[in-house]
Order: sequence, then structure tokens, then C-alpha cells
Amino acid sequence: MSTDAERVRSILAAAHSMTVTVDGLATEVRHLDGTDPLGRLHLHPAEPGGHAEHRPAIRLEFTDIAPTPARDRVRARVTLFGRLLTPYANTGPDTGADADPDATTCMEYDRAVLETGDGHRSYVGLHALEAASPDPLAPYEAGMLTHLLDDHAELVTLLLRLVRPAPTAALVRALPLAMDRHGITLRLEEARGHRDVTLPFPSPLDDVEQSGVQLQALFSAARRRSHRNTLPA
Repeated sequence: MSTDAERVRSILAAAHSMTVTVDGLATEVRHLDGTDPLGRLHLHPAEPGGHAEHRPAIRLEFTDIAPTPARDRVRARVTLFGRLLTPYANTGPDTGADADPDATTCMEYDRAVLETGDGHRSYVGLHALEAASPDPLAPYEAGMLTHLLDDHAELVTLLLRLVRPAPTAALVRALPLAMDRHGITLRLEEARGHRDVTLPFPSPLDDVEQSGVQLQALFSAARRRSHRNTLPA
């Protein structure tokens, strides 16, 4: 299972946009295109005695949204708080600015806040954030899940054979919700709510090249397992 710091790093690595607020002035920055924002931020530990309190406050907000049309698609939110040590170039009133890949900003780091869809809230310090690595599937997850749903929907149905407790007749639809190095998560939607089920890979992935083999292992396991209900595939 990923740590909170790894989850934050994964969300940042996959981000395509962010909201940057400097002293109350918000800017929507788009077209990150999987370029980790931390590559353009130099994070510094807070100075003893709060010497940066006179510096402009900065807040960076990221929303992790499921790439498939599931209910309640917001999977998590990440907010980084700190103070600017150097000017931030793209500030402006909701300009929709494209990110400048050559721009760097120095920021005194305060904390990162992770809020997940299940109500979990945690704080990640600078040391933990810098020590963590993003999930190897993070930049590719959206494309992989949409490809699975759009071109191989029958395989999503096949994976239901591995779900325990088994889906009932109340199931309306099943959608791939998330995938990381540990496995794939399905959202099972019923008329009155939904539940998420994670199907673990036989072993955690070290890189994205291993994902095909691990998914095929799940499909093979599903084919070997029979259901007592009438689910297709």
C-alpha cells in the first residue's frame, strides 16, 4: 500500500493542471502534461523563527479525478502551502496560463495536505515528500484505464469474477477507477450507492513495462474462477 507521501507525489506527477494562489490572487495553470510541478519548484525548509512570514503566501492545489466516468470522480485533493522566496512568474487573475517549463520558483515549504475521497486527511512534511517517489504508473494511468474501458470493456466484466463478496443483481455497472503498482481498483455502482474493490497484482510493479504481464495474470485468474451468479464473461 502506498504511503501518503507517495500518493501526493503520484498525484503531482500525473497532474495536468493546478490552481496557484499567491496572496489571495488565483491563477489556473494548465498544460502541465505530466511534468511534475516539483521539477519547477525548489522547496526549502522553514527557517527557524519564522523569518519568511513577511513573504507572500503561496498555495498550490491539485485535484485527482478518475479518468473514467464513474460516480464521485474526485479521488483526492492535494494542497501545498508555503511562502515565496522568489517571485512566481505566472500569477494573474484566473488567466488560464500555460506553465513555463523553464520557470523555477523557490518556496519555503510549510506542509502538504492530502484529502482522499473516503474522508482521509493527512499532512506530509518536506522530508517525507522529498524521500517519496511517485508510483511508476502515475503518468500512464489515465490512458491505460480509458483504453481498458473503451476498447476492452469485456475484460472489466471478466475481472468481476475476482470480486469478493461477489457482486449481486443490484449491480448497475462496474468501471475501472484507479490503478497503481499494487493493483487495479474497480468501482461497483448500484442503484443505492457504490463500493470500491481493489484487485491486487501478483506482485508490486517496479516499472510500467511490467503492467501488461500483471494485468494478464489477473485476467487469467478471473477466467479460471467461475461465478455462481449470471454475470457475463
